[in-house]
Parts: sequence; C-alpha cells; structure tokens
Amino acid sequence: MSVLPGRDLVWLGRIDEEKAPHLAVRAAQLLGRRISIVGPVFDTDYLRRHQALLSADHVTWVGELGGAAKTAAFSNAAAFVYTCSRTYVEAGAAVFGESLRAGTPVAALCWRQGTCAEAAICDATGVSAYANPHSDDEEAAQALAVAIEQALSLDATTVQEIGFQRFDPARHFRVLATSPC
Repeated sequence: MSVLPGRDLVWLGRIDEEKAPHLAVRAAQLLGRRISIVGPVFDTDYLRRHQALLSADHVTWVGELGGAAKTAAFSNAAAFVYTCSRTYVEAGAAVFGESLRAGTPVAALCWRQGTCAEAAICDATGVSAYANPHSDDEEAAQALAVAIEQALSLDATTVQEIGFQRFDPARHFRVLATSPC
C-alpha cells in the first residue's frame, strides 16, 4: 500500500502551557507552512498570552478529535509537530504511534535526552530537535523548524511500515495484560 504525505502540519494535544503549541505555530510560521491545531483548550490564560501567534492566518483551529477523524488529521498532514514546555515530561508515546501508523513523520521538540519522543521515533520516522532549556522561545522554534524540514523529507510508506511494527495495539495489550501489577 502506498502512503501519500499530506500538505500541512498538524499539532495535537491539549492547549496549555505544558504542551506549548505556540512553539509549533511559530516554527510553522518560520517555514511559511500552514498548521492545524487539534485538541481542547485547557488554559484560556495561555491562549490569551499567545493570542497573536495562535490566531495567525497560517493556523487552523480544529478542536478536539477522536477515532477516524483524529486518524484523518494525522493522515492528511505532512508532519506531526510535537512540542512541550521546558519542564514538562511526557508520560506516554501513544500520540507518536498514531502519527507513525498514519504514515506521518514526527518533528519533536525536546529539552533533554531520554524523552518519550526520542524513544518513539527513529531516523526513518522522525526528527528530534534538542533545545537548550535556557534558550528563548524563538531559538526553540527555529530549532524545531529545522527538524520539521528534515522530517518532511522522510518516506511516508516507510514511516507507516515502521509505525505498524513498533506500535501494534494487540501486542501492546497482550504485554499489559500479562504483566504483573
């Protein structure tokens, strides 16, 4: 099965300071790319602080999605852009698996080594940008923009094949169900 890459970028998560979608929006702006923001607003103060950027012309607000609509958001994207704040530690890798299984490469902003993003992707499925936690948001967005450009060159079919191998839901369930508490 041949997978065709989408056109625009997608960011998915809750809209708040910990997830820092404004960094993805700024990176997309630096590249002259459109980005869809998928997820619920958890922090209206955060939204107000970054309103000028988050309401720019290159940003499409989608809202919260699930099921087939969420899969379509990944499938229709050229790359999934993952961000988080300097102090946030991601607890799981499911969102990366959803992206890869759709054939959509990941561009991830990391502030340290040993993150879920780093564990979930490889050179064939995504690119991690490592930003210095003491750098400002502009430097972080620039590093992320470079990672996005690199991720856009990855082969969607290969991304999907690896995604299906690494993120098999049935195998994951079996491991969880047979592990002692």
